[in-house]
This record gives sequence, C-alpha cells and structure tokens, in this order.
Amino acid sequence: MAWWSSPKDPALEAALRRNRRWIVNNQIKRLLLRFPSRTAPVRLLQSRFKTLDLLGRASNWLRKYPSCFDLFHGPAASAGGEEEEWWFGFTKRMGALVDAEEAAVAASEPAMADRLARVLMLARGRRIQVSKLAALRGPLGFPDDYLLRLLPGRAHLFRLANPYPHRRNAAELELLRWVPSLAVSSVKAAAVATDSAPRFACSLPPSWINSHAKMEEFNSTPYISPYSENWGVIGSDGDAAEKRAVAVVHELLSLTLWKKMSVLKLEHFRREFGLPEDIARMLHRHPCLFYVSNRYKIHTVVLREGYEGSELKEKDPVVAAKDRLGELMQEGLHEYNQRRREANLEKRRRIGEIEIKQEQKEDDEEVARLDSAEKREERRKFYKNLENIGT
Repeated sequence: MAWWSSPKDPALEAALRRNRRWIVNNQIKRLLLRFPSRTAPVRLLQSRFKTLDLLGRASNWLRKYPSCFDLFHGPAASAGGEEEEWWFGFTKRMGALVDAEEAAVAASEPAMADRLARVLMLARGRRIQVSKLAALRGPLGFPDDYLLRLLPGRAHLFRLANPYPHRRNAAELELLRWVPSLAVSSVKAAAVATDSAPRFACSLPPSWINSHAKMEEFNSTPYISPYSENWGVIGSDGDAAEKRAVAVVHELLSLTLWKKMSVLKLEHFRREFGLPEDIARMLHRHPCLFYVSNRYKIHTVVLREGYEGSELKEKDPVVAAKDRLGELMQEGLHEYNQRRREANLEKRRRIGEIEIKQEQKEDDEEVARLDSAEKREERRKFYKNLENIGT
C-alpha cells in the first residue's frame, strides 16, 4: 500500500511525528484514573506491559518520567497488608494537569454531543454500532465514558437500541431527530462566511499547477452536502458518488480534533458512510484536500486545510490540555536523560582517575626499577675499579 502515499510534506510529517512514549504514558494515565486514589501497584502495570508493546521492568519506565509519576512503598495486597511493594501515582504537577484536562473535557461536553450528532447524521439510517463508534472515540476527542456523559441528559436526541438481541456487541446508537442547525458542513459554512458558492479549496502551493487544475475541474460540478438526507439516491458509482464521498471524508476529518485519521478506520465505516471500496485511491486523487502519510507504517489521512505548516490552525481546549501534558512528559524525560548523562560522566571521570593513578603507579615502579638497575651498574663499576687499583 505504500505506493499511494502522498509525496512527502515536511511540515505535515512533523505534525504527524508522534512518540510511542506519549501514547504509552497516556494509557498509564487512563489506568490510574480508574482508581479513586489515582494510585496502583507497579505489579499491575507490569502485568499489562506487554499489551503496551513494551519490554523490561515497569518501574524503570516510570523512573524515566520523574515529573509525571511518583514511586513509593505501599502495602502488598497479596500479603494481606503485612508486606510492602512498589506503588505509583501522579506527581502534583501531573495531577494538576490531569485535572485541567478533565475540566476541559467536561466543559466540552456540549461540543462533543454536537460532534456525535453530526457523525450520526453522516451515517446511513442515522445509526452506528456502538462497538464501531469506539474506533472514532480517539479522533473525536471523546473520553472512555462518553456515552455515560452525553446520553442521560439528551434522551430526546440519542437512543441506544439493540435490533439483534441474540448477537453480542450489536447495540446501536441512533439519532432520534434531524438537527438542521448542525447539518452545515465546514465547506458550506466557509461559503456562507464569504457569501459565495460552496466549493473545495486547494491547500497546495501555486506551483502544483496540475493539482490546482484538477481541483478546478472537480469544483465545476455542484457541491454535494455530506448531510443530504437522500444521499442514497446518488448511487455508488460516477462523479456524483465520488463528490459526495469526498465531502463525507472532508467533513469527518473536520470534526476530528487533530484533523487526521487512519485510513483503516475510514475503511471500517464504508457501509455506514457510503464510501467507495478503494478509499485510498480516492484520497490519492485529491491531493489538494488530503495528505496521506505512511509514517510508522500506519496510513494516515490529514486534512491539509486544518494545518498552518505543522501546527493546527485551531486548537480545541482538550487538545491544548493534552499538549501541556505532553510538554510535562518531555520535561520529565529530559530531566531523566540529564541525570543519566551526569551519572555516566561521573562514572567515566572516576574511571579516568583510576586509570591515571594506575599509570602513575606503573611509572613509579618503572622509575624504581631503572633506579635499582643504575645502582647495580654503578656498584659493579665501583668494585671493578677497586680491583683494577688493587692489581
């Protein structure tokens, strides 16, 4: 599949550059938040270390981030509290940032409900399986318990139903009513703001002449809203079908917090969103809108217009809170690496002193050996002279 990756864009590649460490630490954070005390035995983390694609000791990993995690002795649950074992929890700074992130998520609940409703409005029949929606939880910025947060106070808008009780994981989330105020795509909103007809904008530099020409040709036919209620009559083939599919992907990426999503997840929703069989080829045909990267061997599609260079044009408060957590993790890793460097320098310095002392000892022994040899030679000459004088 690597052949259809877009020509490298350094700025967007930098935006996609992520470190496995931050993903792991975010999962550790979520693990701690499951406990009211926000503390857990290191043994529990060690038992789940392989699921995080990590090897070694969990305590060593936690020590790499002293600004994020505290290690301390606590009672061993298996020993009935009579023995102690290592526990871990958040530092004060980490705890404060986690609280700030939770506050940002709580304040964003109305916006999250709107995003969820828009996603359901894009789908066939305005319903999606709950197990499938879990794949969109991360890109849309939903917490693990988003259903418990959003559904109870919005029974007039959402409903959980299970049309196949005999099947496992068959529960579906359904949008009960159409919301006209939400059925406005980002392309249509931009057109209203500029008092112009809705059309896709090319985010490539002017030097990409052919791509601009193709986008002009693509825009020559009327824009098809992804929120059209009768999109089923468009069919699955032809220019109109592709125009609607492009509009759906464009709108779905606009709803995500980071304006990106793995192509695999898009393919997961082909039936629900009426997308073509070969989504990858469709994305590749529209480089003005989409950038496809194969970084970390994961094909990811990025909405070009969502970025200014390598930075998001608009940052959601939840994204800003997560960025601050990432900065603290980076600070902790830098502190750990600095300590390691200083320890290694001190170790080499001590080894160097030992080597110097050893060399000095060897030099002293060599001098002493030479001195004794010279003295023996002088004694030999002295006694030889005495013999000559006696004769």
